[in-house]
Amino acid sequence: MRTEDGRIIHLADYRRTDFVLERVDLTFELDPTETRVEARLIFHRREGADPAAPLVLDGDELTLAGLLFDQVEMEPSRYDATPDSLTIRDLPASEPFEITITTVINPEANTQLMGLYRTNGVYCTQCEAEGFRRITYFPDRPDVLAVYTVNIIADKASCPLLLSNGNFLGGAGYGEGKHFAAWFDPHPKPSYLFALVAGDLGVVEDTFVTMSGREVALRIYVEHGKEPRAAYAMDALKRSMRWDEEAFGCEYDLDIFMVVAVSDFNMGAMENKGLNVFNDKYVLADPETATDQDYANIEAIIAHEYFHNWTGNRVTCRDWFQLCLKEGLTVYRDHEFSADQRSRAVKRIAEVRHLKSEQFPEDAGPLAHPVRPVKYREINNFYTTTVYEKGSEVTRMIATLVGRETFRKGMDLYFERHDGDAATIEDFVKCFEAASGRDLTQFSLWYHQAGTPLVTVSSAYDAGKGVLTLSLEQTIPPTPGQAVKEPMHIPLRFGLLLADGSEAVPSAVEGAEVTGDVLHLTARRQTVTFSGIASRPVVSLNRGFSAPINLHFEQAPADLAHIARNDSDLFARWQALTDLALPNLVAAARNARAGTPVEPDAMLADTLLAIAADETLEPAFRAQALALPSESDIARELASNNDPDAIRAGREAVFAFVAGRDPAVFAALTERHRTEGPFAPDAASAGRRALRNAALAYLAVAEGTPARAAGAFAAADNMTDLSAALGVLAHRFPDAPETAEALEAFRARFADNALVLDKWFSIQATIPGAGALDRVKRLMGSPHFTMANPNRVRALVGTFAFANPTGFNRADGAGYRFLAEQILAIDPKNPQLAARILTAMRSWRALEEVRADHALNALRSISNAGKLSSDVADIVERMLKG
Repeated sequence: MRTEDGRIIHLADYRRTDFVLERVDLTFELDPTETRVEARLIFHRREGADPAAPLVLDGDELTLAGLLFDQVEMEPSRYDATPDSLTIRDLPASEPFEITITTVINPEANTQLMGLYRTNGVYCTQCEAEGFRRITYFPDRPDVLAVYTVNIIADKASCPLLLSNGNFLGGAGYGEGKHFAAWFDPHPKPSYLFALVAGDLGVVEDTFVTMSGREVALRIYVEHGKEPRAAYAMDALKRSMRWDEEAFGCEYDLDIFMVVAVSDFNMGAMENKGLNVFNDKYVLADPETATDQDYANIEAIIAHEYFHNWTGNRVTCRDWFQLCLKEGLTVYRDHEFSADQRSRAVKRIAEVRHLKSEQFPEDAGPLAHPVRPVKYREINNFYTTTVYEKGSEVTRMIATLVGRETFRKGMDLYFERHDGDAATIEDFVKCFEAASGRDLTQFSLWYHQAGTPLVTVSSAYDAGKGVLTLSLEQTIPPTPGQAVKEPMHIPLRFGLLLADGSEAVPSAVEGAEVTGDVLHLTARRQTVTFSGIASRPVVSLNRGFSAPINLHFEQAPADLAHIARNDSDLFARWQALTDLALPNLVAAARNARAGTPVEPDAMLADTLLAIAADETLEPAFRAQALALPSESDIARELASNNDPDAIRAGREAVFAFVAGRDPAVFAALTERHRTEGPFAPDAASAGRRALRNAALAYLAVAEGTPARAAGAFAAADNMTDLSAALGVLAHRFPDAPETAEALEAFRARFADNALVLDKWFSIQATIPGAGALDRVKRLMGSPHFTMANPNRVRALVGTFAFANPTGFNRADGAGYRFLAEQILAIDPKNPQLAARILTAMRSWRALEEVRADHALNALRSISNAGKLSSDVADIVERMLKG
């Protein structure tokens, strides 16, 4: 199942290996440029396998330095070795045998950051998805599980710390100036979960007592001097461990759990068994350098990687097509954890915002694919929002269908049946069928069909009969490789709001299965009647975003305002506000493009102001309510022929109208919700800061001067308030002297803190307008910028491409040409980074004709550039083809 040669890999072609790997013994002699790796692998031929089949092992840019069969040098006639493959013939038909492979690798030159690499003097590994083959020749696939013993030899002065998976066996000196350490992981694992870290790092230590009374050592390793900034991560880890025991009965299973934070990392974090490796931006935090969102991200990602210990590690996936089985499921688990730690409603709103801004465009464009794909060319490109976020939504729908208690029973059965196994989506679904007695065959189409379903709804109320009728229709648009779709099982939570805000309870429901407050849409068209309704209700549909769909339900603005002010479901209130705002914003964008006046709706402004001022609602919810739909939300609503400049102009006009409707409301919020005393990252304090800073943005526009934001910047005593004020200055008053002074003061204050400087780059990368590209180019010339660090590239180049619609989508196409140049520069060194940034162009076909032509030419320039990595070639090919 190799992908680096550009072949298409198909799910239908899956077959088990001919050989079973029993155990792995690894010895690393670490050296910056010539690390020697010895891998002793014990195999036996699988029962029923072809007795003449050779053993074929994966490699990637490897140099073979030695090969032994049962400790005897192997004859050259028995094997073929290339940098990407090792094939061994004439092997025993039944009895076990040992293959010892020696390779020599160069960690210092490994700019791909896959396999074993060295960064800032620290050796580090990243093996998911196919990085282990860059260390040694191996059956590098997730269904090959074995126990690992690891010996690490290194220079004692530069690498006093030698870590790997599992439990520590011991260590000692090893000749002049060197030492060694040995680790053993008793739990069989696939190679993608292997980890090694060696270097000189500081440590934060704690302990955790599991529900069975075992004491587990907890250690977080960071660069020296940064230990205090790991305190919140440690606290989040302990809360995660306790929550997983209470919510899912999952107890940790080793003597030690370790987290290592490194600055050069392609991803957020990696769940290697017992030794998680993190991008340091998701570990390090203190009030001066981290925002409330940083704290929330650390909490969520620490939890996510820890939760993988059972959903991903103890039960792993049979093949990479089943990736959502570990990722989507674990995202659902970390979402539930964060909801319990913070505000469930606000967390849900944030999840849906992310889903709609990232996954919905993916589902609607050339990169669309099912939650479980049936083919891929480069597996790295399927670590997508569809697999993660939509995969989480599918898990959430299972919980909705079977109920919370039965969902827990299904999870218990899943762990019981598949602990130590490499499982499939079918294995997972069968556990919930067994626990609930419900047939989930139709529901499983959510795993197999790409695209976001559109549910169209109309309603009619017969006052004489007291009957409400809902007519529902579902359609799923064609996606690459799937022109025709079958009807889905769509669970829709609903409520029927009466004029006084109470809910009607129908005496009977006909036309659809209804369980509790969930209506089950299963046919392409359904008509549902609710009897015994004394007066016309306002229908609240898809509460809590119970299904990841586009909902077209034309409701009067007064009905939407009624939901926004009265619904018992806070998510539904936010969604109603969004549905009230979007027609205003779409009309404003069209008017701006046509050059006609924008006429914002007073009902929208008054509803927003009423909710903002409602002190019975939590501040964090009110902050979400004040955040108008984004420019990408408006573009998605328009669907085609998009003019980013007009979209922004229209949105700004609506924003200014709301800001000027009653500035006193925003002034009162900035004063009332000041947080007193020392900074605290708890949800309530974060909510107050969020509401105050949302009000500051409106107030700055209403007053038309940078003075208030400049004053907030000067007075800020934490990074949340400091960066929010700087954002208002930069985005609202980019040419003001106060903005230039604040940007320079921020840079000077945090010049030695890479993570905070990333914020400085990102704020400037998102300043809208045609001048953004020149600003980004100037910033690339800053002594603080480096193309070698993925975080820095993402902060500037990635943020510009993903989060600056007017700057990136310049009418002359310069933004697209710039991105193409950057992709071609990054690709030879770090293909994963290049491919992920390139996906910023996934919606190019939705642009107006001139911009779309420029985008097409930029993509063709990449495609025609010659040798591309499989990562980038795959993305650009699908974008051009789709």
